[in-house]
Amino acid sequence: GSSCVCEPGYRMVSTNGGFSVTCEKCPENMSGVTQDGWNCITCPKGLTSKGNCHCPNNEILVERSIDGVLLNEASCVRCNGSERSFSASDTSGSRCVRCENTFIQVSKSCDCNSPNILTGGLCFLAHEGLPPKGVAAVRFAQLGITLTSAWFLKNLQSSAFACWLYSNLTACQALGNMCVMNMNSLSSSGADACGLFQYIFVSTARVGVIHSIPYWRHNLPWLYYGDQPGLASQVLEKNNFPTAFTFKGTDKDIKLKFIAASFDAAGNFLKWQSLEGGILQLCPDTQTKLNAAYVFGTTYQQSCKISVSKILLDFANPVFYDLFLEYNGGNGQQHLWAVPVLNLNLQYNEKFVNQGSNMNNWLLTRRFFLVDALSGKENDLGKPPRVIRIASKITISIRLVSHTQRGTIYPPLVTVAYTDVLIQNPETQSVMVSFAVRYEMNQSEAQIQTDIALGVLGGLAVLWSLLKTAGWKRRTGSSIIDLQTVFKFLLFYAGDLANVFFIITLGTGIYWLVFFKAQQFVSVLLPLPSQEEDFVTYVACAFSLKALQFLYLLVSQVAIDIFFIDWERPKGKVLKAVEGEGVTKSAAAPVSIWRTYFIANEWNEIQTLRKINPLFQVLAVLFFLEVVGFSNLALMDASSSLTRSSESYVAPCSRILRFGVSAALWVAIAILQVIFYAVIYERFVEDKISQFVDLCCVSNISVFLLSHNCFGHYIHGRSVHGHADTNMEEMNMNLKREAENLCSQRGLLPNTDGQTFQISITRKMRLNYDWIHETLTRKRGPARLLDSSANSFEQSTRAYNAMNKFLSSFIDHVHKEMDYIVKDKLLLERILGMEFMEPIEKSIFYNDEGHSFSDVLYYGNETTLLIFDILFFSVVDLASQSFVLAAILTYLQQEIFRFIRNTLGQKNLASKTLVDQRFLI
Repeated sequence: GSSCVCEPGYRMVSTNGGFSVTCEKCPENMSGVTQDGWNCITCPKGLTSKGNCHCPNNEILVERSIDGVLLNEASCVRCNGSERSFSASDTSGSRCVRCENTFIQVSKSCDCNSPNILTGGLCFLAHEGLPPKGVAAVRFAQLGITLTSAWFLKNLQSSAFACWLYSNLTACQALGNMCVMNMNSLSSSGADACGLFQYIFVSTARVGVIHSIPYWRHNLPWLYYGDQPGLASQVLEKNNFPTAFTFKGTDKDIKLKFIAASFDAAGNFLKWQSLEGGILQLCPDTQTKLNAAYVFGTTYQQSCKISVSKILLDFANPVFYDLFLEYNGGNGQQHLWAVPVLNLNLQYNEKFVNQGSNMNNWLLTRRFFLVDALSGKENDLGKPPRVIRIASKITISIRLVSHTQRGTIYPPLVTVAYTDVLIQNPETQSVMVSFAVRYEMNQSEAQIQTDIALGVLGGLAVLWSLLKTAGWKRRTGSSIIDLQTVFKFLLFYAGDLANVFFIITLGTGIYWLVFFKAQQFVSVLLPLPSQEEDFVTYVACAFSLKALQFLYLLVSQVAIDIFFIDWERPKGKVLKAVEGEGVTKSAAAPVSIWRTYFIANEWNEIQTLRKINPLFQVLAVLFFLEVVGFSNLALMDASSSLTRSSESYVAPCSRILRFGVSAALWVAIAILQVIFYAVIYERFVEDKISQFVDLCCVSNISVFLLSHNCFGHYIHGRSVHGHADTNMEEMNMNLKREAENLCSQRGLLPNTDGQTFQISITRKMRLNYDWIHETLTRKRGPARLLDSSANSFEQSTRAYNAMNKFLSSFIDHVHKEMDYIVKDKLLLERILGMEFMEPIEKSIFYNDEGHSFSDVLYYGNETTLLIFDILFFSVVDLASQSFVLAAILTYLQQEIFRFIRNTLGQKNLASKTLVDQRFLI
């Protein structure tokens, strides 16, 4: 299809390189065309399909005289096949050459008459012991097609006879190649290419073996390792490869020097070839990237789609490879180690035997090819093939010897999977091909250690969750184990188990990151992607459980009971007109509500205060990953460099390393932020939690909050000056007196500074609190329960005043039947986060030095929030393989949940404290 030619019966007059051809019809008496196509000639013995002169077998065509003069009529000259000459026409039919040697040996002539056997251009003497008549069939199992191959029909029987009778090296290699083209498959018929090869292999046991390898006979190619059960595991694991590899050594220590002996389909040896340069990689790429496949420790993956037309053009003739790995012996000499091949298409009695992972059932082979466009040709070798077979997936597996400290490996294994393609329209058809080099080691020990850690820490998590549940039961004032108790235990266990999974995955990621990237002599290799599934499952479990804990934390924080106790008392009396009576009466001067609104707004602001800056955290992590180049540490290669050149090959990422790098950066940056916030920012800039406590004292307002039914926190904000609703001058004077220790201390107890407490109240105290608080919620109940004599505003005001009076009197020990004591927590109580004493007759106020009321805020739950952010980031990254997308979505979810927490917390604050939500800004 690339140039023009004259039709049969026409001679060529002129041509311009095939682009423009002028043709002229030959006359009737000279209807033939010469071989070169330029002249017409008379053909005495007929024409070929192309319009040239035809001569019978053993006759050659003569068109010109000895001096080159063109004859008017061509002649057919018979070659002399007598004993002295033994000549016959060559394949082109233009010369007499000595006939093939087998004809001379068998018949003493150039004829192969019966009973002698003529096949493949060779003559064989018929006698007993010859290999059986071959079946020239090639089975394409994927398509369910069996073809009679023109190549097999021409060469199978002759190659088998020549190999068997004459030990002809080329014939034996050709027979082996036909067996490889048939996927090394052994059928029950025993007369196909592999059956004939096996017949000769078994029959030539007496001729000896090569290099003491029992599967490699003299004159025969080495195709099989044998079919004994368990042989594959012995080949792959019995002997170690006699060279140690390093990650940071000289060139000879870090490169895999694969070398291949190549043969053509006819069995001719072509040359030795190094795999560097990409002879096995069908996808085009730069030389540097192609050669990166053989750098030890670099996981290599390459895949692409190739059109069938390009395959037919580039791989018209198949090339067969015997692969070896080169190494230096102890005496400095170079040696070759045979590399076994696992052909996934190999069939034994019409069954695939190399599909499973149990290597004891594998049947290893040696020779393979990339493309076979020859065996699928039917009838005529000059026509395009009907089916081609392509090595669509080639994987070189390097396995590290267990417990090695010097980079010792087992023999490599090449796994080949072929795809059968039925040719229909080569221009539109395409095939996906891939080439990979992967490194693996036995991960069973690491899996066992992970399972042990998971079991031990999971058991401790159960105990810790039981303690939390017991503490929760104590704080709710209930001793009955009911369905709610079981539910709470499961929630606690979910959070603790999430921490267990997070610790294990973080430790696993950092372990592989440090030990794989930092090693010089190779002792560990990364898990394969298929071996990372358990790790990914652990991360997913950690995220799911932590998300459950986070949502529970969010719900519990927006449902706390809180009230602001105003200690301010009226200053004097004022005259107040009585509506409807026309008279005035004296009444206590009203107390300003603005201080309460101010404290409520400050509390509202610190609800989502965190110890880290979320935006800075996300940007810093993304900066180190993408700009500094820490993401390159997640690549599955031996390099620990943070930079990669644009020309170098970029290995695929390990999901374990991606998690390890990103999670380690998250934790490290978060720890630095917390240290900076605690040591510098809170000390020299502002400490909003402590400032809130100070503000409560200056405002003469205490905060009473209950996070559980009978447990909560108390911030004592009663002013030491008796009142706070004053002018600027008096306020400054009060602060000056306090700074000069001219007044009492702020603490709840005399001569103490303790203002924050954990409180454990009695059931009676809680019942009274609920009875008063019921008035606040009744306005939202059925109409028949509402007080018709007063509107909801008056009802709320009375409830507020009643709650304020009740709680202030409770703090002042007015109610002897609901009194309280102040004490310190035991060390074990602080460690376990629970209370041993149950408040039966008196409530208990525990001194708190650490502002534990922040437990009902974001501030006191930074660890939970941080782990949730890390796991969210990691899950998005593992799913998308994009740090940028993970960072964006992580920041968005932080802002969304912060908005939800602020909105619901603000509504709860307005509902529980009777502060109008319009004043919360």
